[in-house]
Amino acid sequence: MISYSFTFPYVFSSTAKEKTKMRRDNQTCVSEFLLLGLPIQLEQQGMFFILFLGLYLTTVLGNLLIILLIRLDSCLHTPMYFFLSHLAFTDVSFSSVTAPKMLKNMQTHSQSISYAGCISQVYFFLFFGDIDSFLLTSMAYDRYVAICHPLHYTTIMSQNLCFLLVVVSWVLSFASALLHTLLLARLSFCGDNILLHFFCDLSALLKLSSSDTSTNELVILTAGGVFLILPFMCILISYGHIGFTILRVPLTKRICKVLSTCGSHLSVVSLYYGAIIELYIFPSSSDSNGKDVIVAVFYTLVTPMLNPIIYSLRNWDMKRALGKILCRGNFSP
Repeated sequence: MISYSFTFPYVFSSTAKEKTKMRRDNQTCVSEFLLLGLPIQLEQQGMFFILFLGLYLTTVLGNLLIILLIRLDSCLHTPMYFFLSHLAFTDVSFSSVTAPKMLKNMQTHSQSISYAGCISQVYFFLFFGDIDSFLLTSMAYDRYVAICHPLHYTTIMSQNLCFLLVVVSWVLSFASALLHTLLLARLSFCGDNILLHFFCDLSALLKLSSSDTSTNELVILTAGGVFLILPFMCILISYGHIGFTILRVPLTKRICKVLSTCGSHLSVVSLYYGAIIELYIFPSSSDSNGKDVIVAVFYTLVTPMLNPIIYSLRNWDMKRALGKILCRGNFSP
């Protein structure tokens, strides 16, 4: 989700700053970047274009189907599915930030992206990535209240609270993405304009900058704790309480109900945070960038595509709603 480079900030010495300034004066700042991150041979691009296009279309259609089912079926007008509909919309938007540009570049055999387009891509990538994190946390809290405090569920998870959680998620994500983008826009990019990635990744751009990036790295480190680690810890705490609750009353029926309602969400959380941890907390060395690119493809294309599949196959309510829509279509005059 989020291009959090977990490295400690560094401070240029005065001599290094002077040398950087001299190099910048003798170089022309770039107006576009070259995205050369996909390790695909030219003769294989057609095959991978079809593959990635299929993944993207499945993501869009699958998540739109979830939104449609929740909208049409009144039985799904609950807090859990309210958050799920927003998560589905966010997943479509998140994939749309990178996938269309990548597919266009593969089709036209052009890897360039303008400076303005690159900055915009960074903003929306961070924006929708942060929203994903907050929505998954809200869904975990919803499951915690439903299982640990079932008698007070309707009182606690009121319509106003659900709406407030979504609004706060959008506002905080907007502020975080805007802050990172403004700090990025003040940097100079002179000389090398080759990004070893298939989209404008924030950490990759900082490596190309000829300016002092210590402030950017400090903000990334701080924001990483607020928008990544803190929500993840809240999810773990919520499911810790859920596990403790069902262990106190180990009824088979109760355990099956918990697995039914929480299994889909846990699967999505595992995919989402597993890819982030692999990509940004344990990145590969600079000479093996291919692994990071593959994980990024999984994170930006495969995970959003799997979300509707997981919620459809492992959630009885979604399968029932889909069956009702299909039966209505078959028996309509």
